Amino acid sequence: MDNITVKELYDLNETIAAPLLENAKYPWEVLPQISAFIKELGAKLPEELFEKKGEDIWVAKSAKIAPTACLNGPLIIDEDAEVRHCAFIRGNAIVGKGAVVGNSTELKNVILFNMVQVPHYNYVGDSILGYKSHMGAGSITSNVKSDKKLVIVKGEEKYETGLKKFGAMLGDHVEVGCGSILNPGSVIGRNVNIYPLSSVRGVIPADSIYKKAGEVVEKIEN
Repeated sequence: MDNITVKELYDLNETIAAPLLENAKYPWEVLPQISAFIKELGAKLPEELFEKKGEDIWVAKSAKIAPTACLNGPLIIDEDAEVRHCAFIRGNAIVGKGAVVGNSTELKNVILFNMVQVPHYNYVGDSILGYKSHMGAGSITSNVKSDKKLVIVKGEEKYETGLKKFGAMLGDHVEVGCGSILNPGSVIGRNVNIYPLSSVRGVIPADSIYKKAGEVVEKIEN
């Protein structure tokens, strides 16, 4: 059985977007709702903690934003997050507490849970990254199929998403190796390690190591 529901992938205590996700069965269901959610939530954020930086842009006063970063709304950057040199946030993005958006990283229509790291020239689009997940240098989410057809999540079953743009759903504590590509509709379970230079598609079960297509092994506790 595919363990790909919101409850199975994420600890909702670790995101400001919990009210959006808690009513969804599958995480990708909320991708079209991120923009409206940010606008509604942003207007309610406490002024003693957040500063409105532009149209539909709310940045925590404790966050560190490089002067060369490009911020477009709708956008919420939560407390103690860091947005580094030449990061490009295109909009419809939630950056969690303590998260790192690194040099030349691009975000678009995403939810980054608390403590997520996308620190070195990553592209993350139409995706949700769980608590303490990390994408190695140069790893990206590919969010549109080459044939431009709607994305289907392929695990033990096939899940029609109805979405043309869908990157990857990363569960909590996922480690993506450098230079990897997460193909459209990838769903990575909690505590998964992806080998560097991987091309990943479909559902990867929790607590496993993805070495290459067809070679996914269960983690063994020492």
